[in-house]
Amino acid sequence: MSLRSFLKEMEKRNEVIHIKEQVSPRFEISSIMKAFDGGPILFFDNVKGFKTKIVANTCATRKRLCTALGVKPEKLYQKLIESWRLPTQPKIVKTGSVKEVVEKADLSKIPILTHFENDAGQYITSAIVSTRSLDGKIENVSIHRLMVIDKNHLAIRLVPRQLFKLWNLSKESREDLDVAIAFGLHPAIMLAATSPLPFGISEYTIANTFLEKRLQLIKCNNIDAYAPAEAETVLEGKISVKNEIVEGPLVDITGTYDIKRSQPVVEIVGMMHREDYLYQALLPSGAEHKLLMGLPHETMIWESVTNVVPIVKAVNLSEGGCGWLHAVISIEKQKDGDGKNALMAAFGAHPSLKHAIVVDTDIDVYNTSEVEWAIATRFQANEDLVIIPNARGSTLDPSADQETGQTTKLGIDATRPLTKPTEKFVKAKIPTNQRITKMIDEMKKKKMEK
Repeated sequence: MSLRSFLKEMEKRNEVIHIKEQVSPRFEISSIMKAFDGGPILFFDNVKGFKTKIVANTCATRKRLCTALGVKPEKLYQKLIESWRLPTQPKIVKTGSVKEVVEKADLSKIPILTHFENDAGQYITSAIVSTRSLDGKIENVSIHRLMVIDKNHLAIRLVPRQLFKLWNLSKESREDLDVAIAFGLHPAIMLAATSPLPFGISEYTIANTFLEKRLQLIKCNNIDAYAPAEAETVLEGKISVKNEIVEGPLVDITGTYDIKRSQPVVEIVGMMHREDYLYQALLPSGAEHKLLMGLPHETMIWESVTNVVPIVKAVNLSEGGCGWLHAVISIEKQKDGDGKNALMAAFGAHPSLKHAIVVDTDIDVYNTSEVEWAIATRFQANEDLVIIPNARGSTLDPSADQETGQTTKLGIDATRPLTKPTEKFVKAKIPTNQRITKMIDEMKKKKMEK
């Protein structure tokens, strides 16, 4: 399964906008991406200084990700959980469309974007990085930001998770770590790469399950790593266990600049791509960033809260909370106290979570006005507020401790108290009929046309 097959389907659904005017990969393309954030797929057909076209916003909406996985929105969390528990090995093939051109590495040939005014430079932000342990027993696939140093060197941001662990094992053996850096991918592969799997389970096996066992991988030519056979581009690299460089700043999911750090250097030793490859762009702090990073953790919150409250209608790592720090959870309350149990389960499932709000199922978790209304009418601070000081949070939060992420967490139980009359907490409704509904719709349509 390829990015192109997905784009073809999106074209049929009129979800793609083609931009014919010439635009620069330095700030201009990111400006347009920002203006259409969370909207249609953007196809930049005329990139200044390059023949390569750029595509963006491929994973920018929940609906689009559901289409990529072939699932209805109300079954999305179940689909993710079931797939995480049923990994299947993808097929290894000798060749694929990504091997149409095999050449010497030269990053200057790729229209890599400079996104924001104070960025350290050009950054690849949409690539998956796949590697294997030196004994070949463990494979990891994850998404990392990559800062361009020169024509064949990148700096990679390693968060202390699985790739970081494999790199440290390589350091102990004093051997550089082989990595395949692939971009231009089907959204299902991107989402699999962000899945919170136990160490030792390859994200490729989840991508294969997402894609109904249609994922094919090729072995790289110059390194011991595998990459999707239908990727647009694959860079073959080695993460140095000796050489590091100051990486950053770059805008992170909060829309603020992450701090500078000393990070490993990646030497690019080979490059393969489709003859007319597309460059896939992803805006840091944009809707794609938030959904790919946050959706798996929404799923974990949903599953955890379901263990303490029988019915969980929806979870939203909200846009205003950077898709990471704030959650709104709607539950069908059985007893007073369920709201607080749901809050504790949410904080346990997603340690980076800073603020959480629990509401009843009549509240739309994606509608901030409805959520605020629930707080205004169903919440009492002396009874329904949960404060957890000195807890581990996220270093992405600028107000938290930047070394440890230590923070204060806050939970709001904005569910209806069951000990008080129900009618006091229900929104009043006006009876209507099809004739009036149609009349209102026509009036709204005329107003929009004006």
